[in-house]
Amino acid sequence: MVARQEISAWRPRVPGIAEVLHARFTGHAYPMHVHDVWTLLIVDDGAVRYDLNRREHGTPRDTVSLLPPQVPHNGSSATARGFRKRVLYLDLTQLDEHYIGPAADTPDMADPLLRRRVGQLHAALARQGGELEAESRLALIGDRLRGRLRPRLAARPPETGRGVARDLRDLLDARLPEGVSLEEAAKLVHAHPTHLVMAFTAAFGIAPHQYLTGRRVEHARRLLLDGRPPAEAAAASGFYDQAHLTRHFKRFTGTTPGRYARGAAAQGSRVGR
Repeated sequence: MVARQEISAWRPRVPGIAEVLHARFTGHAYPMHVHDVWTLLIVDDGAVRYDLNRREHGTPRDTVSLLPPQVPHNGSSATARGFRKRVLYLDLTQLDEHYIGPAADTPDMADPLLRRRVGQLHAALARQGGELEAESRLALIGDRLRGRLRPRLAARPPETGRGVARDLRDLLDARLPEGVSLEEAAKLVHAHPTHLVMAFTAAFGIAPHQYLTGRRVEHARRLLLDGRPPAEAAAASGFYDQAHLTRHFKRFTGTTPGRYARGAAAQGSRVGR
């Protein structure tokens, strides 16, 4: 089957939603990466398989998947015909960081009511002037998610210590555009460079350089949604030039920065962003 992709992404004028993404893929596989927002995913055709928290998961039809921020995951089609998905990226005003652990334990939810409400929210977001309806539906979805995660939250043992891995993650986030050398990072977090790389990879399931590249692509996506041209987005996100951004952007999103930006502009104009 010939690989193809269709992507539409935009930022709605709805508090709590960082981005909306509709996509159809055949032949594209996402590498391991992280988001700093929640990924609320439904699959309308086909199925997706992905690794999260060192376990394999899947998204059969009618399942709602909630992928937490700061937990690396990948993704690829579980069927020969590919998949069609709709995604909401929700900020931490909808679910705070205390819910990350429970969501990472069991990200896939067979919940017909939640699935229906997510679909209704996507429909409202696609209509011009549907902001109030979208906000109302988002409130119901957030309440439903918190209700499902709260029992798991109570059952989880408390986490102990931050450790050098989390110190390095915080440093990489703080130095996103300019970056940091391994030698400097080791001095700042008081660890040997080799131990630092090994601790980070063991803790998060992704190497420090992979984490940084994924976060830079994420930052570039937001700038493109803001209307910044790809060359500016590349420089502001820590890439050498637009070609450097394009190479990684296509690997992480399945499309180029230019196509992503044009699709966002067209979709945003259609729904009266």
